[in-house]
Amino acid sequence: MLCAKIREPVGEMRFVAYVEFVSDTQFEGLAGAKLLQSIPDGYVHNFIVLVDAHALCQQDFPVLIVDLYDSPGREFRALAREVQGIENNLSIANMGFEEFADNIDTDGVFRGFTS
Repeated sequence: MLCAKIREPVGEMRFVAYVEFVSDTQFEGLAGAKLLQSIPDGYVHNFIVLVDAHALCQQDFPVLIVDLYDSPGREFRALAREVQGIENNLSIANMGFEEFADNIDTDGVFRGFTS
């Protein structure tokens, strides 16, 4: 269900997230420096989206987004329905990681930009 939600086109422009899903227990429970050290050599993306137990237990599936480039290890949670916009903008450097991370709510979750 979560993968389908992330793959679902969103918004007027029908944005899709260009992500690859990996399910590997070797990454289970990793955080911080250990997570960063486990990123394979040659990984070409500047961020990673993680689905952890917290994300799976919440109604809106707040996945963890981790910066691997500007401030490695900086993270925030984002609703699964926001992954498309985050991925699209970060992948083409239209926006920076901090623009999303600095716009989280009091629960630490990015729920989209408010007008």
